[in-house]
Amino acid sequence: MKHISHYNDNTPFTTKDGSQIRELMHPHIHGNLLQSLAEATVAPGMETLLHKHMQSEELYHITQGNGLMTLADNCFAIKTGDTICIPPGTAHKIKNTGTSQLKILCSCAPAYAHNDTLLIEQK
Repeated sequence: MKHISHYNDNTPFTTKDGSQIRELMHPHIHGNLLQSLAEATVAPGMETLLHKHMQSEELYHITQGNGLMTLADNCFAIKTGDTICIPPGTAHKIKNTGTSQLKILCSCAPAYAHNDTLLIEQK
């Protein structure tokens, strides 16, 4: 197992929900076992698609910017320093309402998996 991951060694990719993701630590890449940690980036004026994960619980920690979070039937403003818990099976999306990139640390347990992402909205 690699016990350290360097930011620039992890190439960003686009997930099903439309966000840019940089896996910082993931079992399929780094050999850890139970969770994943990634940085998501949402450009100004953009939003992810409404989606849910049936297995993974997610924690979003906002490290830069501000936006609007939809979590089930709730919609609320988020800003740098906020942390949001997204229970498994809960529909969610996030919109960047600011003028700079919205950056989010995303922790998933069990680890993020593309096949656990169910889109509710389509592009």
